[in-house]
Amino acid sequence: MTDSHGRQTIQQLVLKMHSRCDLACDHCYVYEHADQSWRGRPIVITEDVIGQVSRRLAEYVTDTSPESVTVILHGGEPLLAGPARLRDVCAELTGALTPITTLDLRIHTNGVQLGRPHLEVFREFGVKIGISLDGDRASNDRHRLDRRGRSSYDRVLRAIDLLGLPEYRHLYQGLLCTVDVANDPVAVHDALTALDPPRIDYLLPHSTWAAPPPGHGNGTPYADWLLKVFDRWEEQGRPMPVRTFDSVLSTLRGGPSLTEALGLTPSDLAVIETDGSFEQADSLKTAYDGAPATGYDVFRHSFAEFADHPGVRARQQGKDGLSETCRACPVVESCGGGLYAHRYSDERGFDNPSVFCTDLRALIEGVAERITEHTLVPAVTGIKELRLAQTELSRLLVAGAHPHLTGHPDWDTAWRLLLSLDTGETSGVALDAVLSHPYLRPSLLGATDARGRLPRLMATAVAASVRAGVATTLDWDEPDTEVYLPTLGTVRLPEPGRVEFKVAEGDFRWRTPTRGGSRSSARWRPLKRLRPADGPTLLIDDADPYRDRYPTPVANPLSPSDLALFGKRLRTAHDLLDERHPGLRDGSRVLLATTVTPLRAGSGLELSTSAPDALGLAVDFEPEEFVRQLPLLARRARLAALRQVADLHVPGTGAGRLLDEASACLGRAASVPDRFDADEDLRRARYAIDRLAALSTDELTDNGTYLVQELQEEWVALHG
Repeated sequence: MTDSHGRQTIQQLVLKMHSRCDLACDHCYVYEHADQSWRGRPIVITEDVIGQVSRRLAEYVTDTSPESVTVILHGGEPLLAGPARLRDVCAELTGALTPITTLDLRIHTNGVQLGRPHLEVFREFGVKIGISLDGDRASNDRHRLDRRGRSSYDRVLRAIDLLGLPEYRHLYQGLLCTVDVANDPVAVHDALTALDPPRIDYLLPHSTWAAPPPGHGNGTPYADWLLKVFDRWEEQGRPMPVRTFDSVLSTLRGGPSLTEALGLTPSDLAVIETDGSFEQADSLKTAYDGAPATGYDVFRHSFAEFADHPGVRARQQGKDGLSETCRACPVVESCGGGLYAHRYSDERGFDNPSVFCTDLRALIEGVAERITEHTLVPAVTGIKELRLAQTELSRLLVAGAHPHLTGHPDWDTAWRLLLSLDTGETSGVALDAVLSHPYLRPSLLGATDARGRLPRLMATAVAASVRAGVATTLDWDEPDTEVYLPTLGTVRLPEPGRVEFKVAEGDFRWRTPTRGGSRSSARWRPLKRLRPADGPTLLIDDADPYRDRYPTPVANPLSPSDLALFGKRLRTAHDLLDERHPGLRDGSRVLLATTVTPLRAGSGLELSTSAPDALGLAVDFEPEEFVRQLPLLARRARLAALRQVADLHVPGTGAGRLLDEASACLGRAASVPDRFDADEDLRRARYAIDRLAALSTDELTDNGTYLVQELQEEWVALHG
């Protein structure tokens, strides 16, 4: 999230509760590495620091309006502060922040001291608990001993057992494990998964070029270790998220990074020590003495001032903040130069790749190769098959939610209905029409859990039964005052709460405890459809609450007169399109939108960022602009849709950029009437196609090879 000046805002705070620890881990960056500032810190955070932190953070949140703020109670060992002090901190933060934002409270602990008194505090305030554990007993005790040299293993397992109790299980966030290549990776992973954690995070040991990690310079030991864990995780069926792997998987597919240790996501983290000092990321303590210091504190400085500190800004520059070596690397989008602290050298400061550079590249490329399916799929060879594959993704999402909702009486009825619709020839077509709605899948993916998807799933089942003409009755708890039925329209409810839909012969009635209505009532707003002279019906969707999937803002639902004017513009544009590009609708290289969403005036034409078969159109778009841009956007839409259902190349190879460039250049060359004007685009397309053709079979899949051949044939047809 950025502020009004476009700068990254602070959304995570590491708050140091206690500056000492009851373990003596020999790999600890706080006590064993370059920075030794802990020696001069107060042992426990004081009440005046807590109060000032809460006030400063509340002021900042009021100014920046984030949806949520995460505060991580940390140390040293934060449990040493004691349950009473921890409760005071949680109460202070909750009182200051919950009236203005969602507060996500967490604690990172070694677990040795964790008992019921702590857990009762954490249950009261919803504090999520992450515990450090380095695997099985032998692996853990290699480093994580107490100050008498005794094992911490049994005490940590007792803490994890407590977190497994029904009253505390919802607080258990997961396990953090520091990698040691001397340990058996499979034994470590099996020991951790046996504890059934909600999540695992594998951390590379904090190291720099000035103090390299064990094994550095001898091949890629850390990548080898992590890939063995990845293979084991895959073999197990990915029983829980593993943040390092999930981040690599996300960025390889063009998604966001999920950890500051990988990817280009700007830093949004602040650290406050027990004396109220603002510091940068804790990991910088491994670089040099004083590396995380800012000279700021909560008594003299605001969070906004900290956010503008040069050291903070240095970790928010994306590619521009990386070394030349990193910027030229093919896996930079996934790696992001690694953790900022790991780039440090005495000679060049942080202007280096990570000390784990070769390992990170080997890890990312190893994961990329493992997840790539090379076999040709039908979706690449035909648009009808591509649309079917897109619909299947939504079907799989609905089916994937079922195991988490089984036993819920509302869902069980809806699930039986969906199964029945799916098996009928006519009703199956109706169900597919709803499942193919472009905003359905992003809305299901965006829900935090299966129960968060339930209202959308119930409305989807109602819409499918209406379209199929199948009688049913469904009811559920609706959290909003509007129920949107995908592809059909919106029912405006008098209030949130229990709602019932009765469907019969393609019509429906709805009822709440205080009111009811039907499709003929004023509380029903149907969506409009447009049937061009030559082509399938277009849905004009200005109501789906999840339609905001464009780089520019969507328009508010249109008035009847504005909707009529928009539809008139759209019909004129399609008539003009058929005149200028008569064979476009039947082309195999374009994916034309089935749904059009009005955008704010002046926005032009936009492809959806997550729904490639949807098109955003400014309410004041010009038909001539539509005709110029749509053929090019439809080519991009096809490639975007293919990437959701098929592997075109091994991620991180650069082949994707070449496919995009060749397709765009050929699209422009085909759209200009003058051959001379097309020459430059044809030249650039030829260059991209030749580079694609030169890639090895290990880099391009059969799907990618098919597309390259298709581009080659198109180039010959245009060039002559």
